[in-house]
Amino acid sequence: MLNKVFGGTSILALMVATPAQAALPGPVKAMIDTAIASKNDVDIQTVVKLAKATNPDDIAEIDALLTAYTTEKNILAAAELKAKQEAGFFTNWTGEGELGAFRSTGNSSNTGISGGVKLAKDAVKWRLKLRAFADYQRSNGITTREQFAASIEPNYKFNDRLYAYGLAQYERDRFQGFSSRYTLSGGLGYSVIAEDNMTLDVKAGPAWRKTNFTNGGSDSSIAGLAALDFGWQISDNLKLTENASATIASDSNTFASTTALDAKLIGTLSARFSYTVEHETNPPIGRIKTDTVSRATLVYGF
Repeated sequence: MLNKVFGGTSILALMVATPAQAALPGPVKAMIDTAIASKNDVDIQTVVKLAKATNPDDIAEIDALLTAYTTEKNILAAAELKAKQEAGFFTNWTGEGELGAFRSTGNSSNTGISGGVKLAKDAVKWRLKLRAFADYQRSNGITTREQFAASIEPNYKFNDRLYAYGLAQYERDRFQGFSSRYTLSGGLGYSVIAEDNMTLDVKAGPAWRKTNFTNGGSDSSIAGLAALDFGWQISDNLKLTENASATIASDSNTFASTTALDAKLIGTLSARFSYTVEHETNPPIGRIKTDTVSRATLVYGF
């Protein structure tokens, strides 16, 4: 029966000429699935390229896996875009609140309580960030640490990377020598890295700053501001962030850096260990140029 001819070709000859296609080896598929689960497009493309090179007979199956991932990603992106377009001002906010202790050195050497809150709303063409924090301590009826800061930063997105920013910031730190400091700035920002596990935003622009000193004097000046925000999701339970800024003014330059490491505890609750350095090139008379603050806080994300 196998040698029966249909149109001049035997069934046996057809079976020999077109063998059954082999399935993609399990370890290779597992490697691709792991890369897709990471949602890192660079890693996915690298793994897929290697898989195709080492398994040329299974290119169609590899392409099918990649197409399925791309389709799902596009569907989710379209749903997210629609949600942003339809969301009202009071919806789709994300943020975090933190509370813990700090240890400072420099113009004051204290241990006290520290707290803060961050809020962000990300829409289609704009983004809004709100931030506030405070360090405070009283000892024997005397305030030995008092630092407050609050800021609001609207962004307008030209595309996925480039945006314009505005910034209004208030600070108070009597132990650095000023009862209040106001900063207004506007300029351009750019997302240098925008991966699922790593982000890096930089921004720069002109600024205006007014400082009211604890001795009763005040000063205002035109300045320049540059800043960066870096985030690295090292693993599912560990994240590193770095926020740094430089304000260059005629009266005094201010440099600030906060490095933080978050360790996930349970659910949306994390432990945060951070270290802040603040440096004034020309502080008021009697003040030290550099202050440092170490904080250990619990952070609740929402």
